Amino acid sequence: MAIQGKTGKILILATETCAYPGADSVGQAHSSYPTNTYILRVRSPVMFPEQFYLDCFAKGISGIIIMSCGEECPYEGAYHALAKRVDRVYQLMKAQELDIRRLRLTAICTVCNRAFLKEVNQMNEVVRELGPP
Repeated sequence: MAIQGKTGKILILATETCAYPGADSVGQAHSSYPTNTYILRVRSPVMFPEQFYLDCFAKGISGIIIMSCGEECPYEGAYHALAKRVDRVYQLMKAQELDIRRLRLTAICTVCNRAFLKEVNQMNEVVRELGPP
């Protein structure tokens, strides 16, 4: 059962070419997002193995958002490989009885501050509903 008003930690893997500048645009617009959100700037999230996500949940991360460049990824084939990897992680999560809503793959552009905020707020609602992993 979730504790009312308390939200677990959310990790964002933000690509340095698209999503991280999108997150930066939130600050430039003087908007804010919940303090339980931690952004990790990454070159390409496809480099993270399946076990990384499971380890994050085991160590207390309640939700993970992979913010990528989507189809515009500068690394050929990386987005499709990432989508396949996320599908495999979903299967592993199901096997461990982890709700797959805790992991989300989305595309965020360099100026998508509203989309960034929407993703963070939606994940906060999921985490609040589900409680700790």
